[in-house]
Amino acid sequence: MNNLFVFCETENGVVADVSLELLSKGKKLAQTLGCKLEAVAVDYNLYNIGRQIYKYGVDVIHVADDRKLAPYQTLPTQKIICDLVKQEQPQIMLFGATSIGRDLAPRVASALRCGLTADCTSLEIGDHEEKKTVKDPQTGEISQTVTPYKDLLYQIRPAFGGNIIATILNLHTRPQMATVREGVMKKEVFDENYKGEIKKIDWQKSVTDLDFAVEIISRHIEKSKINLKAAPVIVAGGYGVGSKENFQLLHELADVLGGQVGASRAAVDAGFCEHERQIGQTGVTVRPKLYIACGISGQVQHRAGMQESSIIVSINTDENAPINSIADYVVTGDVATVLPKMIKYYKANSK
Repeated sequence: MNNLFVFCETENGVVADVSLELLSKGKKLAQTLGCKLEAVAVDYNLYNIGRQIYKYGVDVIHVADDRKLAPYQTLPTQKIICDLVKQEQPQIMLFGATSIGRDLAPRVASALRCGLTADCTSLEIGDHEEKKTVKDPQTGEISQTVTPYKDLLYQIRPAFGGNIIATILNLHTRPQMATVREGVMKKEVFDENYKGEIKKIDWQKSVTDLDFAVEIISRHIEKSKINLKAAPVIVAGGYGVGSKENFQLLHELADVLGGQVGASRAAVDAGFCEHERQIGQTGVTVRPKLYIACGISGQVQHRAGMQESSIIVSINTDENAPINSIADYVVTGDVATVLPKMIKYYKANSK
């Protein structure tokens, strides 16, 4: 098997942040494996893609650039990726766990008859030994065989409702495939002057007009007014906040601090806050400079989405709440009592 591939999502030629995060992690994995990092892009107007991603350590960019390929369509993109994988034989291929990635990756994995781990929160390279117990049908003697596997992709993700962290291995098929949550990998430039090569994909031979069976008549794209990923400060509330009305205290504190309001799944399910603000395994992943957790117990599902925050402050009546184990500062008290005091102080002392 050969190199490590990352599928790069693009919109009007601009590479998505999740793809840049995957390239950053992919470069580290490729260095560990001693292989190249290669990117794949299927879109239109990709003339500027090299300038965007070479600096993340990309050695080769495979490009299918045509007006017919934009916006994204499932069937032609799937066929292009599958043909490329059969030709290049990568050992690992990564996708963002976005609406496109969750549509495309399973179809590619199914067509190639290989495994796929969804919504990973961590990726590592390691070894594994597969042990099998064998019974001799004639003598009845039991023996054990050990098969070593080197340089496997450890695909790590929460499982069973977030109650455990599972490490999943693909021993027998290639490529090893995974989708990765947006925001869980850190976007890091490898070398500003790094430059790889571009290879054009000859996709017209295998993709037919039948693959473009869906006609996109019009598109309406509306940017979300809530951008938790870019917020330097997040004031997040859980079920312990108590009500939708009490969430106004979080909004007031966030306004004073120049931040955004987030929420745990329990708070969203209770109707205290809109789903767009949900942080955790089934929401968004964030890493702000300051994360203030208000009335959040801190189950593993929520911690998976915010534990990389620079500074974590927990405000909770339960001094044994799981969130306190990862918090830098813990305030034991009622949110309804603590937050008004914080708001008053910051208003009085902020310029």
